[in-house]
Amino acid sequence: MSSPATESKLDVGVVASLAAVYVIWSSTYFAIHVVVQHLPPLLMGGLRYFVAGLILLVLARGRGLPIPKPAAWGRAVPIALLLFVVGNGFVAMASTHISSGVIAVVCGTMPIWGALMGPFFGTKTTTREWLGLVVGFLGVAVLALGDELRADAQSTVLLLLAPIGWALGSLLVKKAALGEGMMGAATQTLAGGLLMIAVGLARGETMQLPVPVETTAALVYLIFFGSVVGFTAYNHLLVHARPALAMSYAYVNPVLAVLLGASLGNEAITATTLLGLLLIVLAVLAIVTKPRPSLTPSRTL
Repeated sequence: MSSPATESKLDVGVVASLAAVYVIWSSTYFAIHVVVQHLPPLLMGGLRYFVAGLILLVLARGRGLPIPKPAAWGRAVPIALLLFVVGNGFVAMASTHISSGVIAVVCGTMPIWGALMGPFFGTKTTTREWLGLVVGFLGVAVLALGDELRADAQSTVLLLLAPIGWALGSLLVKKAALGEGMMGAATQTLAGGLLMIAVGLARGETMQLPVPVETTAALVYLIFFGSVVGFTAYNHLLVHARPALAMSYAYVNPVLAVLLGASLGNEAITATTLLGLLLIVLAVLAIVTKPRPSLTPSRTL
């Protein structure tokens, strides 16, 4: 059997998984924006990931995978804090004041942060990566000059911290034994959901009922498509496709997210957003298409 790296043709599963990751994960930013208009961001995220984690747990057990031991759950806590509370929770909090398109562009810097932190995890940063880092941070600087990021300082800080949390959490996943295959994802997701609920309650968040139909529909979409289907598709890519191809969502998602936000939510596409988007996409493209990837992110958005 040929390896993913030498396979000359894409199989149907890889094509379907790429389509799912490109479209679904591009749309999650707008879905989050819809949900947080009526539900508190951290309690919403906690409910989303806890339910998704239970589904993944059931699916993993159906495949005969063992439930991780307590030590693995302990290792999952700091990773879940970074991936879900910081990575996703901060995005949800920022979404109450910043458009989904701009959020997607900033979150597209995640592989850039991964390359920057790679040397601390034993991965040398190449000259090409350093060039990508400079271009990527220039793109963020351009976005920071726009009216949207200057309008709410707290949301902007949270948004800028979110991809750093995703990148650091992803690097830690590579060093931690959290469970086999899908069970590892279930462990992270369940821990992340519980942590988000705990932090949300500590912040004084409360659910206001009843919830509009469109909000409920967007939350269900995030649970089943954004988390369960999206992550299953990405896991298939990690196993059956080249790493660079699997990570190509990092420069496809921001483009599609900006278009979806404009078409579905009437979000404005400014020249600043387009310039920042172009610079960040070029930077991520330079980093993730190198021969030896520096980051294989764990993604459950």
